[in-house]
Amino acid sequence: MKKSPLFVLFVTIFIDMLGFGIIIPILPIFTKELGAQDYQVGLIAMIFPIMNFLFAPFWGTLSDRHGRRPIMLLSIFITGIAYFVFAQANVLLILFLSRMLSGIGSANISVAQAYITDVTSPEERTKSLGFLGAAFGIGFIIGPSLGGFLKSISSTGTVDWVGYVASAMCFVNLIMAYFLLPESLKEKKKNLPFNFKVVTGIVTELKKPLVSHLLWINFIFITAFMLMQIACSLMWKEVNGLNEKEIGYVFGFVGVATAIVQGLLVGRMVKWLGEVKMIYYGIFFMAIGLAILPITGNRFFMPFEFIGLALIALANGCLTPGITSLLSKFANPKEVGQVLGVNQSFGSVARAAGMGLSGFLYSFNFHIPFLVGAAMMLTSLFLIAAFERKNTTLQG
Repeated sequence: MKKSPLFVLFVTIFIDMLGFGIIIPILPIFTKELGAQDYQVGLIAMIFPIMNFLFAPFWGTLSDRHGRRPIMLLSIFITGIAYFVFAQANVLLILFLSRMLSGIGSANISVAQAYITDVTSPEERTKSLGFLGAAFGIGFIIGPSLGGFLKSISSTGTVDWVGYVASAMCFVNLIMAYFLLPESLKEKKKNLPFNFKVVTGIVTELKKPLVSHLLWINFIFITAFMLMQIACSLMWKEVNGLNEKEIGYVFGFVGVATAIVQGLLVGRMVKWLGEVKMIYYGIFFMAIGLAILPITGNRFFMPFEFIGLALIALANGCLTPGITSLLSKFANPKEVGQVLGVNQSFGSVARAAGMGLSGFLYSFNFHIPFLVGAAMMLTSLFLIAAFERKNTTLQG
């Protein structure tokens, strides 16, 4: 992070994620205020990751061909427009359209990750990706709390202030990136195949033994995380009695914990443990954290709910940079953006699955989404063990 481009990228992603974080605590609740049923909450939320699924490899491949900078600028602009539309939402259709557009614009994380791989050595990559995760986490410190506050001062039955502030944040992000973010790609691949064959790209990567295990672990982790995210907003309001401001503060705690882990601990952890062991620890932390959340009740909400959330933040700090770093190391150097785009796209399928399934499971019992997520995480232990065995065999 000492290099200026990485610092600018950190700030850029922070502002982008701040706008995203503003939406997190209020979206499930606002969707129900517009008349949606529990299962429809998940369906509305699904359109965002579905658009991420379709456009992440598109942006990644486009950045390999034309450079990282112009793609970052274009995607940030689209996201800003999406939040402006979100401010106008007073029926489910407009809400749906705004989230669809936002999903298209915000599918740029693979471009940011590729930018980091352009300007860092393999030895420093995991640490730098951890800083990128810290930008996401710090955005979550302010974003959810700000979102809860802005929802409380918005006009009755609307999210106008939420949308306008998020949109303004994106356009500040756009101006900063335009003037301060230089191009990182030294050699552009003008002849790289360019298409929307997302499924084909995923199938191709899933045929690669080591890469496929990493993709599936990330899929399971993201699905479990989304099961938690949608269910938490509803549970904290309907079961624990929290209002929008308080829900924002709790999500803000997750951001603080994530920023600390990814900004201060990831670099040290990868030196102590290596990426593979980090993934093992992340799986255990995530499973335990999810299992804790629905059983604390009002009496033990503090400190046990926060212990569960801290474990989830620690799991994210272990899993996300560890998996991304390993994927970048096993990818063809000329196709890093494309491979990370496929990873982002496959992760978007997981987000869609988790969001859709969360509302459905929550409608039966609020415990179920969390316990299903914990069980899923434990199954990924078999995948990381298989990855470790195959990697050892290939190296031997």
